[in-house]
Amino acid sequence: MTTQTAATHSANPVLRVPPADPAVAAAHFGASLAFHADVSDVAAALASDDDTGFVLLDSRSTASWDQGHIPGAVHLPTALIAGQARQLLDPAVPVVTYCWGPGCNGATRAALALAELGYQVKEMLGGFEYWVREGFGFETWQGSERRTADPLTAPDESGDCGC
Repeated sequence: MTTQTAATHSANPVLRVPPADPAVAAAHFGASLAFHADVSDVAAALASDDDTGFVLLDSRSTASWDQGHIPGAVHLPTALIAGQARQLLDPAVPVVTYCWGPGCNGATRAALALAELGYQVKEMLGGFEYWVREGFGFETWQGSERRTADPLTAPDESGDCGC
């Protein structure tokens, strides 16, 4: 690295800590995909006629569940996982957890509790918030709802963001 490049990097807050070696980055991002699923992928799997191969688990409170939840999800608040998971979930079927949204780590805590019980588990990035913001249908204690997709979080009517 030249002196000018080093000086530029130290002044640049993005590059103050240099990017990881490509092999290290590949291992990290590959591992991330083993731990996470995004809302669009979960929605596509649930909408397909095939068996999804996973159970979707809402780890929020009953009041939150009643306010809105993803159709077909199993409701099991994080605090009850240790005592009730074995009655509700088949240990041979992977579980995808979700909570409110990116500002909440409830899905992470639920995933940890399930992993400690021996379940294969992923966390749905964005949680219920991004499910709704991307325009997917949801259920409340009053019935089914669907909101218009937020153009900042979801693709246009083609339904394909290209990623």
